[in-house]
Parts: sequence; C-alpha cells; structure tokens
Amino acid sequence: MPIKSILVSQPQPVSGKNPFENLAEKFKLQIDFRSFIHVEGVGEQEFRKDRIDLSKFTAVILTSRNAIDHYFRMAKETRFVVPDDMKYFCISEAVAYYLQNYIVYRKRKIFVGKQRIVDLVDVLKRQKKETFLVPCSNIQRSVIPEQLEKIGLNFTNATLFKTVCSDLSDLEDVKYDMLVFYSPSGLESLFLNFPDFKQGDTKIAVFGPTTQKAVEDLGLRIDVRAPQPGTPSMTMAIEKYIKDNQ
Repeated sequence: MPIKSILVSQPQPVSGKNPFENLAEKFKLQIDFRSFIHVEGVGEQEFRKDRIDLSKFTAVILTSRNAIDHYFRMAKETRFVVPDDMKYFCISEAVAYYLQNYIVYRKRKIFVGKQRIVDLVDVLKRQKKETFLVPCSNIQRSVIPEQLEKIGLNFTNATLFKTVCSDLSDLEDVKYDMLVFYSPSGLESLFLNFPDFKQGDTKIAVFGPTTQKAVEDLGLRIDVRAPQPGTPSMTMAIEKYIKDNQ
C-alpha cells in the first residue's frame, strides 16, 4: 500500500524549513504533527513533600530547557531568590543559551558541555565542594544520576515537571498510513488513548533502540528504523522505505 499520509508524534516545528516538509514536497505526502505527550509542572505543594530546600544548593545541573523553565518557576513559587553566585552546569550550548531568558548571562558562572552528561564530568570533578541540584522530570534518564554518583558528587534530584500522555481522542476516526514514534512514552500514549489499537496495514517508524524495544514488547511490527547505516535520520529512513516499496 503506498504511503500518502504520515503522523509524527511530535509537536509541529515552530519555524523554518524542516526535513519532513522537504519529504512531503518530494513525495506529495500529507504529514501532520501531533505531540502524543506533554510536560506539566509539579505544583508547589507536591514539591514541598520532597522536603527540598532550594537555598541549600550552590549549583544547578541543567539538562534541558524544561529543566530551566521549571527550576525558575519553582524558585518563584517558593519565593526563593536565586543568588547571583549560583553556578550553572548546562548539558549543551543550546541549554546554556536558553538561560538568558532568566539571568544576565555574562555575569554568571556557567559551564557548558557538548551534548551529553559525560561531557561535563571533567568539569564537575573539580567542583566537588558544591552542593548540586538536578531539576528533572518523572522519567529522568538513568545515565545522569549514574554518572554523578560515579564521580562522587553531592547532588539531589528534584522532580519539577512530569511527562504525561496527551488527549488524542479527536484522532479516533482519523487514519494515517504511517505513525512515527521517537519515545516509549509516545507508544504509551497511543494505547492509553486507543486501547483497542490494531496495527493492520499501518506502517510504524521508530527512532532509537528504546523506542524499538517498546514497539516490539507491544507485539507491533516495525517497518522503518532509524538511525541505521546510511539513514541516520528519521526522514532519510522514511524516504528510503518509500523508494524501496513504491
């Protein structure tokens, strides 16, 4: 069956050209975007149950824009004034740059990694006298605390936001030839919204080994996998599939 419509389980790109747009133009496809999951902030009362005092920390490890948003949100809600000498350890340049929404960037102590927590390890090893806060979600990747424990850092995880399933009920009667997933959470949302989902002729494209395992555990068929040799991106993998099968 030819592919004519694709649903990508991510938010609509906000600006500029994106690879899916190029794919749609090239093969005359209908490609829609819909976030199957979304982020909700933890409330002040729920946060206080963990008995975490923001004033006790001298440094913050920031792994995403969400971590930044919800750290400063919680500081505001708990009336904690973030001191000027707070140290920020950012997992990437993009995350560090986003800090400018909340602080005067050039006047702060900011340390930047390349993209992964392991890129910050050498810097963090030299800061062991600091007390670190790690703002995170309810599904924090285990590699982060594992790396911090490995180097003997004094840190505390603070769950400030949660990843929850979105309401997809309006898609109940909408059919797509291909569904694209980037995380196990997206699949969880699919079955929470549509517990009787049957794959049938619907093609499923997955990105990454954890998403692949989640699909296999559910007994579904994987038609497109990325990254793979020669197809490092999802759009490249889908393009190859279309060319090979149409």
